[in-house]
Amino acid sequence: MKAAYITRTGPPEVILYGELPKPRPGPTECLIQVLAVDVNPIDTYVRSGMIPANLTFPFILGRDLAGRVVEVGDQVTRFKPGDRVWATNQGFAGRPGTFSEFAAVDECWLHSTPANVADEEVVALSLVGITAHLGLFRDARLQAGETLFVNGGSGGVGSAVIQMAKLCGARVATTAGDERKVELCRSLGADLVINYKSQDVDAALQTFAPDGVNVWWETRREPDFERAIPRLAMRGRMVVMAGREARPAFPVGPFYVKDCSLFGFAMFNASAEAQRAAAADLNRWLSEGRLNARIDRVLPLAETVAAHRLQEESTIHQSGALAGKIVLKP
Repeated sequence: MKAAYITRTGPPEVILYGELPKPRPGPTECLIQVLAVDVNPIDTYVRSGMIPANLTFPFILGRDLAGRVVEVGDQVTRFKPGDRVWATNQGFAGRPGTFSEFAAVDECWLHSTPANVADEEVVALSLVGITAHLGLFRDARLQAGETLFVNGGSGGVGSAVIQMAKLCGARVATTAGDERKVELCRSLGADLVINYKSQDVDAALQTFAPDGVNVWWETRREPDFERAIPRLAMRGRMVVMAGREARPAFPVGPFYVKDCSLFGFAMFNASAEAQRAAAADLNRWLSEGRLNARIDRVLPLAETVAAHRLQEESTIHQSGALAGKIVLKP
């Protein structure tokens, strides 16, 4: 089968596209014909060696997939050949990645794809959607009528956060770096979109939420706590999910005197059970047309090198080139 893989860590050019053996499903696994995958920032960190990972080479890249079951192990109970499915949290903890024509995935990580939802759409929402769901509802416990600010609303996670916060009845403010992304965030339902390059973000937030925001979702790799914590309301919550090397100053006094909480989490630590609960909501909202994927572009899997280069430039070097996910098709 064709696959995008690495035999060592390094820049995007270490990615190879070629033949690898087709996997065989184990007793609790389904063999999936992969029809769509997507690129996540974590993919570039693993490929580059930026974060420590116990990789067995050749290592197939990728966390997410959408496709069709073609074979099942003899202990599989939830799926059968022909079923459309999606998965995230692969390429981790000894599980192979997804950038290949076929993948063997344990059924505990698989979710059914709604009949009226395209593979490209569900895969683009898989990792970022479950991330947004866990952070908003399991951790921050966002409630209807509360105010949320997401710092960076046009990316994969940010766009999912906006939509899910609106679905639960919250008021949402966000930032974007150009007018195209401002309009994108508005189309997702954000009540206030601030162009951080031409507007005063703090002044706009003060007008929008004079008593502070209840939940601040930080997508940036360098959180500015000195700026964020004064903007939190009494018992405000802050979510951070990026910035492994960040070491920002933290204003302890303004934080604890308002009974604030800080949540840091990585979705790949969540159990299969927790992810299934989130996936059920995602599937329902997708099927009802109330949740939409933000896809920046669709490329062939053979162009994984170019896709990784673009993702790295946008995420690490903050080029702002992407407004959504890169989807790849084998």
